[in-house]
Amino acid sequence: MSNSRRDLANQAADAIERSSPHIKALVGFDGFIDSIIHIVDQRRSMSPDDYDRIATIPEFAARCAAASGKSANLEMVVQDVRFGGNGPLLSGALGSLGMSVTYIGAVGEMDDWGKLDPIYAPFAQRCERVIPICPPGLTDAMEFDDGKIMLGKPAHVQEVSWERIKSVVGLDALVEMFDQATLISVVNWTLVGGVGGIWEGMCQEIFPKLSPNSARRIFIDLSDPAKRNDGDVGRALGQIQELQQHLPVTLGLNLAESKRIASVLGVQVYQDVDQPLAKSVPDAASCIREAMGISCVVIHQHSGAGAADEHGESCWFAGPYTKQPRISTGAGDHFGGGFSFAQCGGLGLGACLAVACGVAGVYVRDAESPSKDRLVEFLRDLPDPE
Repeated sequence: MSNSRRDLANQAADAIERSSPHIKALVGFDGFIDSIIHIVDQRRSMSPDDYDRIATIPEFAARCAAASGKSANLEMVVQDVRFGGNGPLLSGALGSLGMSVTYIGAVGEMDDWGKLDPIYAPFAQRCERVIPICPPGLTDAMEFDDGKIMLGKPAHVQEVSWERIKSVVGLDALVEMFDQATLISVVNWTLVGGVGGIWEGMCQEIFPKLSPNSARRIFIDLSDPAKRNDGDVGRALGQIQELQQHLPVTLGLNLAESKRIASVLGVQVYQDVDQPLAKSVPDAASCIREAMGISCVVIHQHSGAGAADEHGESCWFAGPYTKQPRISTGAGDHFGGGFSFAQCGGLGLGACLAVACGVAGVYVRDAESPSKDRLVEFLRDLPDPE
């Protein structure tokens, strides 16, 4: 580990040990139940776990391509069924780190929308308050050594809307919740059709009523907008710029998302294919941030992350990549949770990246969200990338 990387990790660990756990967050509004799945390559016997799995996405793609004009029967082995959704996973990370989280979203029972689905009970234990407004969607998360393919069934989360939220919570109560929060996060614009209306409602009915709080900020994660057309993405970016008129906005992206957003904005990024990620990713974050006029853009991928902020600072942090994660579904949400936690703690940009990479690094190794103590321990002995 380089001295600068070691110094940042230790600096972040020191700051986390001194941080207050009483910062409040308000997060919403999706919810999914995730089935974590392996795809069988070859069975040795019919014993449930006696098989070799398809290890990589290219191997899986080749198996699918070979079925063209024929057919294929691929066996899925469910490793786990757990609560999911960008909002709950990000909130779970925040709660485990000690933040006081209020969550509003699609986490209700199918037969009683106002009652928490039992699968979210462990999540609710990490939060100060959880308010269900409709049932969750479903996701088949096929995990491979080099990534994951998420097959989402988001019909139920389309019930999420600004009017639905107001009818369940009440406008006055919402204003109070927003007013108490230092961190506000709205995620999964891609799969939740009501997010645009929620952003509009926040700007028109919430933000003008909030008391001053210079530390209050917003974290946005679009969640893989590949299926949305450029017009939709452009309108979403315009709404994010409007949010910035009220509060500082951090936009979290992965590498593929950053390329799409740059394309919609008409800015040139990643032009030099030989340029190292440590240079190209912070440059891309800076270009996107400047084009949108927002406070911060952070871009993550498996080997590390880069960011740029309104102070003109940009940097890269090489993450603790592991070739054999115990889980990868939710790693990006834990990254976002870690980054937001560090921002709210007043850490510098490089230390925020170290915390974010540390939270995601623990999560993929432990298959659970880290406590503050576990994160500090991990940062003090941060593994080198594999």
